[in-house]
Amino acid sequence: MTLKKTLLASIIGATMVGGAMLPLTASAETLRIGYSADPETLDIHEQLSGGMLRFSHLAFDPLVRWTKDFDFEPRLATEWEQTDDTHIRMTLREGVTFHSGNEFTAKDVVWTIERLQESPDYKAIFEPIASAEAIDDYTVEITTTEPYPLMLNLATYIFPMDSQFYTGETDNGNDKAEIVKAGNSFASRNISGTGPFRLTDRRQGVRVDFERFEDYWDTETEGNVSSIVLTPISENASRVAALLSGGVDFIDAVPPNDLERVRESGDVELIEVPGTRIIGFQLNQEKVEAFQDVRVRQAVDLAINQEGIADRLMRGFATPAGQFSPEGYSGHNPDLVPRYDLERAQELMAEAGYEDGFTVDMIAPNNRYVNDAQIAQAVANMLSRINIRVNLRTMPLAQYWPEYDTRQSDIAMLGWHSDTEDSANFFQYLSFCIDDETGAGQYNYGNYCNEEIDALVTEADSVTDLERRNEMLREAEAMLYEDVGFVMLHWQNLAYAAANGVDIEPVVNAIDFPYLGDLVISR
Repeated sequence: MTLKKTLLASIIGATMVGGAMLPLTASAETLRIGYSADPETLDIHEQLSGGMLRFSHLAFDPLVRWTKDFDFEPRLATEWEQTDDTHIRMTLREGVTFHSGNEFTAKDVVWTIERLQESPDYKAIFEPIASAEAIDDYTVEITTTEPYPLMLNLATYIFPMDSQFYTGETDNGNDKAEIVKAGNSFASRNISGTGPFRLTDRRQGVRVDFERFEDYWDTETEGNVSSIVLTPISENASRVAALLSGGVDFIDAVPPNDLERVRESGDVELIEVPGTRIIGFQLNQEKVEAFQDVRVRQAVDLAINQEGIADRLMRGFATPAGQFSPEGYSGHNPDLVPRYDLERAQELMAEAGYEDGFTVDMIAPNNRYVNDAQIAQAVANMLSRINIRVNLRTMPLAQYWPEYDTRQSDIAMLGWHSDTEDSANFFQYLSFCIDDETGAGQYNYGNYCNEEIDALVTEADSVTDLERRNEMLREAEAMLYEDVGFVMLHWQNLAYAAANGVDIEPVVNAIDFPYLGDLVISR
């Protein structure tokens, strides 16, 4: 039996593995987490994903963070002032130290922003920033290229890194600050943040251990978790079983078919949160010539029964989608709804000259989104009705991202939560024409390109009249709807569960980044 299987068996049975796994009588301050996946790397700028952002909130602190009501809460930035249309000045928190012992100052913020602008995954988000300057040790001024209404939104993704720790060369002569996608860099193996927890041990795919940072700056938090053991449990049934048996204290991604069982258990609490993450598929136009024809893309969209998937596979734990933007987002267009119509889909395939269909390869993760592998299989079956024959491969997230980045398959599944809690971010990453220099279209697996949509969204990002901006983004959604630049399925709801006495409700949120530094355990 492998180490991973041995560890998982011990969790579900609530026993010990060589003394490392805490027993059921563990102290109240120890939190045992069963997440569907563990962090892919320690470099928070290497991979833009929900899992990495969760990790960022454990080991690092942002300048500001979102509240449950989508207001801004000061963290490493205590005050901010928009001094004119293109400048914002932020006052930083004093007396903060990194896990290395180095002092946090404005130079770390400037260094981090400049590194984000070099990151393949983040540079598109940070393109509006022209420069960042340390005015003094605890004041930083950020300049944008033009008026930009979302600067504070961006600040929620600035987790200052320890510039002194990450500066210099390794023994092999490599730059410590180098960002290597799916590589073996200094930053992917070493870490120094300001966050509430310090990483003490990591075995990729097996477990990650943290302990409370004794010099953590936030002495007012009521959080009392002193250590964390995070175990990745990708299989839904095993994750739920681990919680119900007492092997772990807190799990994410409770699957729809287990909601009632968890809800009725007297030993755990279930927290459900309406989600804003769009789940969908991307059609690779570079690999499949047929996908360059808008009629074929429309046929694919019409052949998929989004409401059926949400009702039967997700058991109502999702909202069928016809656009990127969920209700409440700036670009949400109420006229854009799912449009399942198999007969019309078949007609469009015939009109495009593909009545007999064709064969494609599809990839999907099997441990990232709720019921991801089952959804991919259902979509493959639906496409067979318009004679698109699908060879489906599903794989764990650690294998999926490196393969996704190569864009070698014909269809790929993707879920995306807007990094800025704004509609424009969906377009900039998922449908903008690919530009390696700016980072636009970094997750545009389908190689889709509509310059008219791109220009409209780009213009909207410099409009400070919010109603006019919202109108422009709604128009962009309508254009993408007709052009099928992304095949929408649904917005995935969120479900967490925890043992009684683990008070998760105050620390979970719609953005899916639990603030575990503030978690209180009282049992």
